Amino acid sequence: MKKILIANRGEIALRIIHTCKQMGIETVAIYSDADSSMPFVKEADYSFRIGESPVNKSYLNMDQLIEIAIREKVDGIHPGYGLLSENSEFARKVVDNGITFIGPSPETIESMGDKIKARTTMNEAGVPIVPGSIKGLMGLEEAQKLADQIGYPIMLKASGGGGGIGMMRCDNEQALNQHYESTKARSKAYFGSDEVFIEKCIDNARHVEVQIFGDQYGNIVHLYERNCSVQRRNQKVIEEAQSPNLSRETQQKMYAAAINAAKAVGYKNAGTVEFIVDENEHFYFLEMNTRLQVEHPVTEMLTNLDLVRWQILVARGEKLPLFQNEIEKRGHAIELRIYAEDPNTFFPSPGMISQLTWGDIEGVRIDAGYHSGLQVTPFYDPMIAKCVIFAPNRTDCIQKAREFLDHTIIEGIKTNIPFLKNVLQSIYFNNGEYTTNLVNQMKVNN
Repeated sequence: MKKILIANRGEIALRIIHTCKQMGIETVAIYSDADSSMPFVKEADYSFRIGESPVNKSYLNMDQLIEIAIREKVDGIHPGYGLLSENSEFARKVVDNGITFIGPSPETIESMGDKIKARTTMNEAGVPIVPGSIKGLMGLEEAQKLADQIGYPIMLKASGGGGGIGMMRCDNEQALNQHYESTKARSKAYFGSDEVFIEKCIDNARHVEVQIFGDQYGNIVHLYERNCSVQRRNQKVIEEAQSPNLSRETQQKMYAAAINAAKAVGYKNAGTVEFIVDENEHFYFLEMNTRLQVEHPVTEMLTNLDLVRWQILVARGEKLPLFQNEIEKRGHAIELRIYAEDPNTFFPSPGMISQLTWGDIEGVRIDAGYHSGLQVTPFYDPMIAKCVIFAPNRTDCIQKAREFLDHTIIEGIKTNIPFLKNVLQSIYFNNGEYTTNLVNQMKVNN
């Protein structure tokens, strides 16, 4: 490949540009009106305005994206994460126009994008799934019967959902009755389908995911796991690798299950198999993300590999660069997502960044989309940067993360840095026994 169009924005666009430069590949960026001054627009070899600020008038305009790609004679399109990255229609349009889609096939994206279809496929492949529906619910009465069978609390989920959107916890039948129609309506509005299903809600669980990679020759490897249990509003905010307090036996079983899941769909390129792990280390398939994850730098720090480079190599038809027994891990890595948001309510807090100075600490990688003087607009995800800290062990890594935040200054907008500091100080996080309930535990103790 000689020229790649990046169908994304912000830090992930910059991240892809940097690897392309190292590989001698030219890049084409697209940008909306709100993003015309962003660093990724200036870093790319070529940049083109694609529309107005709202994503449906710019970054989600598939036809205009393809038009620019054809006109600029690019060889491939990298979708990043979010936006069109898991849109099978877009991937198909890219392929149909003779351009390489840097990701899995449209068929794989489609099959794993439908959560019910994914659960069925994994169940048939022998991958453990959370107890619940194996088909879409036909109505409230069926939902009530199934919930009675598996027991409350349950999670009511959109079949097309993702990113924490379109899911509702129901602790009893009254809550199920209350949320059933509204969840269907929200699913229809966000994902174009009102199909919903039920899963048993597993309390005090850990969210652990396995990075996988496949090529067109049937080779599939894993790149170990990440613990993503620190979440607010069902969205990750701190990730780490390795996962603390997870037995080696369970790790090995999860790696095998993830490989099995990938083989079941003939997976190619980068993907992630997400699991939920209960208090007894029983684990269950949650979903397969058919793209590069936001938290991929944690794995890159742990393995000293460039996953975007791997994506490009595999997309252009090469075999995976390493066999499983050649992929080593070292030390410990923690990723802190820095958001423009209120640290207590977690509501977005857009505005002008009057000052941004990162802590000058050795061993910290900063994937930032902004710098001082730029505006965080209300049109997109308010993430400012991902800061990934690496150290020989977990204790040193946490200490270094604290020092980094203590020496980081962001002014002009609210950020979640006070919240991140509280997490790094909490006994639950430090002893490595935290679950997805960590934020609620911290509120109670405060």
